[in-house]
Amino acid sequence: MPVWSAEVELDEGLVRRLIGQFPELPVRSLRLLAEGWDNAVWVANERYAFRFPRRRIAIPGVELELELLPKLAPLLPLPVPDPVFRGRPADGYPWPFFGSELLPGRETCDAELDDDTRLEIALQLAPFLRALHTLDLDEPLPLDANARADMTVRVPLAREQLAALERLGAWRAPPLAGRLLDTAERIPPTELPAVVHGDLHFRHVLVEGRRVTGVIDWGDLCRSDPAIDLPLLWGFVPPEGRAAFLDAYGPVEEEQLLRARVLAFSVWAALAAYARTEGFPIVEREALGGLDRATVD
Repeated sequence: MPVWSAEVELDEGLVRRLIGQFPELPVRSLRLLAEGWDNAVWVANERYAFRFPRRRIAIPGVELELELLPKLAPLLPLPVPDPVFRGRPADGYPWPFFGSELLPGRETCDAELDDDTRLEIALQLAPFLRALHTLDLDEPLPLDANARADMTVRVPLAREQLAALERLGAWRAPPLAGRLLDTAERIPPTELPAVVHGDLHFRHVLVEGRRVTGVIDWGDLCRSDPAIDLPLLWGFVPPEGRAAFLDAYGPVEEEQLLRARVLAFSVWAALAAYARTEGFPIVEREALGGLDRATVD
């Protein structure tokens, strides 16, 4: 069974009953907006986005979002979800969920971006990430969720993910990728406990035209090396725009850049395999394009 298979299926009837916990919100319209590996998002009345876990593994992340997003939202220069409705298990659905104001825009992969627009979007994300990574947040957070900064864990996983993608006939890693992974595996552990998003890739950035309208899916919020939020530098930003992004973001050490590149290989390969298997050609195209970008020095 694929790792992204749902443990609980949500249909419109169940979602309506669950949102019925909030009598102040009569549901006039309801539609499925998106499904990811761990959560599904339904839109009520074209105003509120309700986030429902699909797998038990997502519950700690949802609980973290419920606790910390209201505190983060006013501190960041770009919009993030801010829970308005806090749902409880009911009607056979076993987990908490929440609803927030619907952020406008669409995932970057759906926006048909040219390189100039990609760079413009990246230059909005750079100061956002610097603001996040320098937050003085007096809250307990997990340390390095999913061991993304630990190259002894992430490099072997990246190799597996790239090999799986090759078996699918979707993309074959060039020799450069193997050399980079070999080098990265020797990087010592990091001790940079910044506040990080933890899972920032092209599906978690919303855009409208040339403007970033939101950064979503904060279930992996944690403390770690800021590098784990920088795979977009390699997989999303046009290679000729990397210097401008780094100028806008601020200083980054070479080891951090390599960690971020490894994560670009790992996460983009996982997204490409998911998209190929589940039949999401737009996501696959963006993921494979990102892998191509990540192999350009």
